[in-house]
Amino acid sequence: MYLTKTVMSPKKITILYVDDEENNLFSFKATFRLKYHVLTALSGDEALKLLAANTVNIIITDQRMPEMTGIEFLEKVLKDFPDPIRILLTGYAEMSAVVDAVNKGKIFHYVAKPWNEEELDLTINRAFAKYLEKVQLKELNEKLEGSNDQLEFLLRQKLLS
Repeated sequence: MYLTKTVMSPKKITILYVDDEENNLFSFKATFRLKYHVLTALSGDEALKLLAANTVNIIITDQRMPEMTGIEFLEKVLKDFPDPIRILLTGYAEMSAVVDAVNKGKIFHYVAKPWNEEELDLTINRAFAKYLEKVQLKELNEKLEGSNDQLEFLLRQKLLS
């Protein structure tokens, strides 16, 4: 099956929420669907397919899932989709999981379940600001590389003449 990557308008943040509990997906989508473009997945594998087909700004994932933990999912995400900002959501206060999430999944923030709507909304907005910084830095680096290439070309021309 061929998937085309869709790009959302810059005005609406695209969030991918991954949780193996369908009620949590419905609750998240009902809460944030008017403000954000919300994609949901019941598993890490399903989420990876959504990432391949959509431009996602922020990924929020539950830690405890049956086939693939949130940290394992985020590690896979980093390989092919390094741009989205990653947030770990869990109802279990496991310090080792938080440390692993930071070290292996390179998370931006850790949010405890049950989440508070205002706190999560604030975290999403801070994460999106970080996403925009990363995009801007990437664009500036590309421009700088282009300028360096031009300067090298001019220098070679000067040396040959």
